[in-house]
Amino acid sequence: MNAFKFIPIVLFLIFFNNEFSFSQIEKLNHSLKDLEYIEKTTYSSESVNTRIRFVVIHYTSTNWEQSLKILTKADYEVSSHYLIPESFDETYKEKDLYVYKIVDENDRAWHAGESSWQGRNHINDQSIGIELVNNSECYYQPDNKELNYKENYLCSFYDYDPKQIQLLIKTIKPMLKRHDEIKPTHIIGHSDIAPNRKYDPGPRFPWFTLYQNGIGAWYDNEIVDKYWQEFTTIKMPTILDIQCALKSYGYKINLTGIEDKQTDAVVRSFHYHFRPWDTKGDIDVGTASTLWALLEKYMPNVIDANSKITCVKE
Repeated sequence: MNAFKFIPIVLFLIFFNNEFSFSQIEKLNHSLKDLEYIEKTTYSSESVNTRIRFVVIHYTSTNWEQSLKILTKADYEVSSHYLIPESFDETYKEKDLYVYKIVDENDRAWHAGESSWQGRNHINDQSIGIELVNNSECYYQPDNKELNYKENYLCSFYDYDPKQIQLLIKTIKPMLKRHDEIKPTHIIGHSDIAPNRKYDPGPRFPWFTLYQNGIGAWYDNEIVDKYWQEFTTIKMPTILDIQCALKSYGYKINLTGIEDKQTDAVVRSFHYHFRPWDTKGDIDVGTASTLWALLEKYMPNVIDANSKITCVKE
């Protein structure tokens, strides 16, 4: 019978709690109406990195007017983050050369296409693309059965405007501070990331000048000489060794052990970048010595004490 004495107390508590909850909800709803959005940057996480890992350099193969049209009009479905004109272009009407930002660095430009570097694909997602106005161009006859893969293209390469290159250097140097994922071996040409179909920026592009200004990778001559002495007196690396070394440096290449079409394209692209006086794609001791010197400088862990590179054949 004593239990019935607690019923009024229980009912009171239920009623009181409901009233209290309804009151609090009303107050909360009222306060939400007047809530002001304030974003604070007091704290920042250390667990973060930039989207940008690579800088890819291109030539436009046409004049300023056409380059600007192609890179900005939706019909062409191609773009880059920056476009830099050259001097003495009659279609460029400004008195001075300027660097034109046409896509924000935080956005994805369409400049790389099907591409790969250092085991990463879809380079558009991870890169800044820079187009240089330059009329260099290559022509192809892929279906001409009279020509093999070393002969079915014809390229005309032209020198780059020194003023344009200085503007390029001034464009890239601040990028290295904004995006600390951009390492020396991450500053590359379109032909490096798509050697089977692209030739730009070509052998006339001054990669060594960029290196002298703290941009990109280059070898040390004395290390090239060391490997040249070794490879000419002991043993030249095999084709499989060369393929493995190219893959270790960053190029996408199948480890076939034969000097095939894909190897020729990759070696040619390597020559455009690091041995521009030799652009036929032939593998020789100079190719091997330069490649090993680059690996020793930037990726020393891939070379053992006997100058061998360990690579798993695919």
